[in-house]
Formats: sequence, C-alpha cells, structure tokens
Amino acid sequence: MTYTLTPEEYQATLALDAEQRYEHFLQQVVENKEVWILKDEEGCMLLTADGDDCIPVWPHPDYAKAWAVDDWSKSQPFAVPLQVWFDRWVKGMEEDGIAVAVFPLQEEAGVIEESADVAASLQKKIAKQARKQ
Repeated sequence: MTYTLTPEEYQATLALDAEQRYEHFLQQVVENKEVWILKDEEGCMLLTADGDDCIPVWPHPDYAKAWAVDDWSKSQPFAVPLQVWFDRWVKGMEEDGIAVAVFPLQEEAGVIEESADVAASLQKKIAKQARKQ
C-alpha cells in the first residue's frame, strides 16, 4: 500500500542524515507494510558498500526511482510485502552473506546492516506500535 508522497516530504526526507533516514524507513515500512527494492529482468539490484554486497531498500518507490539512473536505468521499483521480507528475504540474505543498505542516496550508501538486524529493528518498531494501540 504505497502512501502519497508530496514533493515537500520527498525533499525534507532526502535532507535527513543516514540515521534519520533509517528511522524514517523503519516507521514507513511498519506503517505501509512494504519494502521497496530495485529490480530488472535479471533480479534485484545489488551494490557494494564498505566492502559488503548489499541490497538497497527504500520506504517508497519514488526514492528507489531516484536511484534508477546510469547503470541502473533499466531497473524498476518493486514492492516486497513486509511479511514476505520477514519470511523469505531475511533468511536468504543471511544465507548468501548479503547485507542491507537502508535508504541510500546517490552520494551516500545509507546505513549498512545485516538483514537480521534490520528485521529485528522492524519487529521492535511493530511491537512498540502495537503497545500504543
């Protein structure tokens, strides 16, 4: 369920530092129950950051689209439902030794974490949200 993103929200979020974007990512993914990646005919896109192979993820397709330039110009944003992320992606990434680049920008890799750590942060955010309701 993609939320509406205004140009002002888009620009304000891009102005955040990597840790703030990470928190924004967690909040939006928990609220909207989807993780956005870039995908082409060969599969999901990988990048190398800090010596790690990573799958970059975003909270909204517009942020992913901003990355779909140059070598990535044939890729498209693709929504992974949050439960599918938990059930299949986290384990597969752990098995393959692939980390997560959370909300990278063109000039910055974002926060690089193991998929299990990102999943734990998301689970913690879900639990916190459930206690509020």
